[in-house]
Amino acid sequence: MRIGLSYDLKKAVSLGAVHPEDALEEYDSPETVDRIAAAIRARGHDVVMLGGGKGFLHRILHERVDLVFNIAEGLGNHRSREAQVPSVLEMLGIPYTGSDPECLAICLDKPLAKILLRTAGVPTPEWRVIQDVQELHRTKWDRFPFPCFVKPAYEGSSKGIRLASRAENSQDIVRLATTVLSAYDQPILVEEFIAGAEVTVGVGGSPVRIIGTMRVLPRGSHDPNFVYSLEVKRDWKNVVSYECPARLPAITMRQICRASLKVFEVLGCRDIARIDFRVDLRGRPHVLEVNPLPGLCPGYSDLPMLAERSGHTYDELIGLILDSALRRQHLCLAASA
Repeated sequence: MRIGLSYDLKKAVSLGAVHPEDALEEYDSPETVDRIAAAIRARGHDVVMLGGGKGFLHRILHERVDLVFNIAEGLGNHRSREAQVPSVLEMLGIPYTGSDPECLAICLDKPLAKILLRTAGVPTPEWRVIQDVQELHRTKWDRFPFPCFVKPAYEGSSKGIRLASRAENSQDIVRLATTVLSAYDQPILVEEFIAGAEVTVGVGGSPVRIIGTMRVLPRGSHDPNFVYSLEVKRDWKNVVSYECPARLPAITMRQICRASLKVFEVLGCRDIARIDFRVDLRGRPHVLEVNPLPGLCPGYSDLPMLAERSGHTYDELIGLILDSALRRQHLCLAASA
């Protein structure tokens, strides 16, 4: 089969004169793209490099592909940007891996995803959304739980989440929110900080199953105030250790796994997702974020690391995503290894 590969490279994304330091954090490197392509070829398929943006539009109209393996993050800071490539593919009637445009847009819009999860009975930390500076100064914080985190409402890959993003009082919220509103040009999410364990879960395949669970720990301690921030992720080899599978009480792990499968179903995820939790000091898991387009950088992104530590090679992880999409589309698997 001819498998197209859609992606957005860091070096291909144009930035404005003023942009946050982490503006390119979600986009991929040539090494990641090449590694995914190699894994697809290892399963007996041909790979067509489609790229992203306007180049993708040109190539998808002129190249014949049977299915697209999509990791394109989309361009701009729109809350639906991750839906850009899948929307084009649906318009053209071309099948693809991963979640559909609606799911991708909902999950990137963190406040909307939290509303849907709360409605479905899935615990998630308390939150408020601030649209602009005027609303920020009108908002009262008397009954809001502190400490809390101030972060962009429509970002992933820990963009805008720093060790200094924690607010202890309303004055901190105003100071942090003013900076984030200006830097990211989008609403902000003010979210209750849950002291406890940081756990991420890989979910996917057909039938859907738990791929693995992983607890992220600061090296040398179990500090409940640990924050898996951008600085930490960039220096993970020196500052964190990964416990896989996560070693928490059995009842807590059952709750995490049940919640992960429920979240996957409620939000309409397909083929693959990574779901992030904080587990409070009473052992209750709270969903922080749902990632239906998780990073696949080998040796760096959380999903490949937890998959490897759960006994799956990188090629097997890519194969799981691809085969799930092929089964869903009822496409021929004869060419698969």
